[in-house]
Amino acid sequence: MPTEIERKFLVNGDFFKEKAIRHFDIRQGYLSSHPKRSVRIRIKNRQAFITIKGKSSADGTSRFEWEKEIPLKEAEELLKICEPGIIQKTRYLVPASDNLFFEVDEFHGENQGLLLAEIELPHKDFLFSKPHWLGQEVTGDTKYYNAALSKNPFKRWDIQTTVD
Repeated sequence: MPTEIERKFLVNGDFFKEKAIRHFDIRQGYLSSHPKRSVRIRIKNRQAFITIKGKSSADGTSRFEWEKEIPLKEAEELLKICEPGIIQKTRYLVPASDNLFFEVDEFHGENQGLLLAEIELPHKDFLFSKPHWLGQEVTGDTKYYNAALSKNPFKRWDIQTTVD
């Protein structure tokens, strides 16, 4: 069973852009965003994918992930029937140590202002260097999952805190 092991961080500033070797525009929506499983449609530049993710481990570092490339035209049609809240972002690939990469997402639209970095690791206890622009770790904090951001965008967070 394919499992991804990753850690997620907030990002301080846009210093990461100086080190980025590539970037992609991404649009993605969710056919299902249930906490125990999600089904995502993603268009990355001119490529399209369907991804199924399982429930995260207790610490949020790992979960089942299955992904398959699909025709772009089919992905465009599937995005039309996704749950409300299409995610728009630019993803930057930034080299890390040991042939690993940080994937830094600069969100747009309703999530404008949010910068998140993820690093996929070969195993849970793998040590890696943390660049100065890497901020607070948010691994396992479900409000930073893309499926959650599609329902409760970053721009609404301040409004909700003042209401509570």
